[in-house]
Amino acid sequence: MRETREELDELQTLLDAALSRSTAHLRSIINTESTLTAEQLTQIVTGMCTLALSTVTAKGEPRISGVDGHFLHGKWHFGTARGAAKARHLAARPAVSAAHLRGEDLGVFTHGTVEILNPQDGEPAADWPDLLAYFTDFYGEDFFDWDNDVVYYRLHPHWMTVYAADIAKLTAAPRS
Repeated sequence: MRETREELDELQTLLDAALSRSTAHLRSIINTESTLTAEQLTQIVTGMCTLALSTVTAKGEPRISGVDGHFLHGKWHFGTARGAAKARHLAARPAVSAAHLRGEDLGVFTHGTVEILNPQDGEPAADWPDLLAYFTDFYGEDFFDWDNDVVYYRLHPHWMTVYAADIAKLTAAPRS
């Protein structure tokens, strides 16, 4: 867990607000008995988690693709090739939806906007050196040309909810 107490509090506020604003149908599925706290979530979604990421084309058509998601400091972080279609979509339209699913056991659903962490022709995010150290430790320094090949994003959520089928099972054996 890399989150500070402030980040956990912010995430918990987001989770609570999102669930309270949800439809009655969603609340009939996700409720206090079938969701996780911010602290539980950060202990379970560790390492690389495959995300289904949804972007929108210039014509307004939805596109979905998979990305390596890393849940750090209470937010999803992910990358793609600088020349990928999703990179063009995100540069023009930074609104996204993302889902991380583990069968019927866990679902993390997020809507928000992305921030580019390492723009090719601009100033990187203040925490980019720390994030780059995490990513190069995870993938290896030679996996990419980190300056030219990949662009990384942070998803700033405005809505996030979590479905957990069996909280005791999920929290008993955190994923490595």
